[in-house]
Amino acid sequence: METLVKELKTIKPRKPILLAGFPGLGYIGKITVGYMVKQLKAEKLAELYSPFFPHHVITNSQGSARLPRAEFYFWKNPTEDKDLIFLTTDAQAQTVEGQYEVVDSFLDYVKEMGVETVVTIGGYSSKVEDGNSKVVCVSTSKKLLDEVLKAGAEMSPTGNPIVGLAGLTLGLAKFKGIDAICVLGETPGHIPDPAVSKNVLRVVQRFLEVDLDLEPLDKEIEKMVKALKKMEDVQQRMDDYMKKSLELESRKLTYIT
Repeated sequence: METLVKELKTIKPRKPILLAGFPGLGYIGKITVGYMVKQLKAEKLAELYSPFFPHHVITNSQGSARLPRAEFYFWKNPTEDKDLIFLTTDAQAQTVEGQYEVVDSFLDYVKEMGVETVVTIGGYSSKVEDGNSKVVCVSTSKKLLDEVLKAGAEMSPTGNPIVGLAGLTLGLAKFKGIDAICVLGETPGHIPDPAVSKNVLRVVQRFLEVDLDLEPLDKEIEKMVKALKKMEDVQQRMDDYMKKSLELESRKLTYIT
């Protein structure tokens, strides 16, 4: 099997922009793009399959199974000639060669549709204090960079590595004559982070001039806060147990000597 794109419908987009979000730190990219697809009721456009995705199948509650894949969605902008194509994947490609092949394949596909701008979305690992998560960006285009900075993002720290599909897309897009920018949300990264995704969505919707209802995300944020509180309580109980166990061991050793 080779990496291939299975097109489900043919479209003629107007000045399309690609927004791509992949699994990664805090699942920022996947949450953000998935939320936009749902909010805008984007139509499924195509699927990309690759032997470089993980070697398992994904099952659902109906008992069916499928290969891991990337999915493209299309949204026709009702107010101006700037349509959106969305891309997300079930997983990252598993090897360095696979990362290059998957990115190369989907860039070729969207370029055929006239895409000249790609926006990738992800997270970068940082200790977030007081819930004040930054949204940073880096770009191959000064014009794009200025537009996203104006939308509320900050310049990415110097030397900040962007690994995986989100980062590699920037590098390969330049070789294909496509401008690219990466928007990153600051996150601890160890669990899905809808709160940071909401911050990223605020910047992205201003940049694209698209109206989104972000209120439904508050329920997911509330669930995350409760889950984190439970995790902290469990960790505290484990710490207390370990402390008492060490104290008992210390007493036993003292008694024996």
